[in-house]
Amino acid sequence: MASAGGGGQRRVVAVNRRATHDYAIEERIEAGLVLTGSEVKSLREGRAQIAEAHAGEMGGELWLFNAYIPEYGGANRFNHEVRRPRKLLLRRREIERLKGAIQRKGMTLIPLQLYFSPSGWAKVELGLARGKTLYDKRAATRDRDWQRERERLLKGDRRVG
Repeated sequence: MASAGGGGQRRVVAVNRRATHDYAIEERIEAGLVLTGSEVKSLREGRAQIAEAHAGEMGGELWLFNAYIPEYGGANRFNHEVRRPRKLLLRRREIERLKGAIQRKGMTLIPLQLYFSPSGWAKVELGLARGKTLYDKRAATRDRDWQRERERLLKGDRRVG
């Protein structure tokens, strides 16, 4: 019998590409998700978006807000609400530490990746982040462009442009 997870690698369902542009990620945290059956089936089809999502506190727990998981076609009337808040599964000490960072240090929790672990569980990689200013974004773009140019020059490709 084949295992549900498949060969020891995570299977990425959704990536938040804007996260590293808009935020300075200071720490990465892996959390489980409480999902319904139709949500898991929809995720296994590889359809989800987390670009506009964020995590926050509600009732002493951490929740993922505004993550888009589309309805699953085979679930008909037993389908889920596509943008409902989803509970994050973390240890109590971790929850308290993250809540403190959000409230005291003015940081935010943003989802970086939504994936299936090697054992088949749906997980989300959260980033404890601080928002970048416009100046920081420009500096990061300038540094990235310089690194590209430097690599090109070191490789011996003399095209400059």
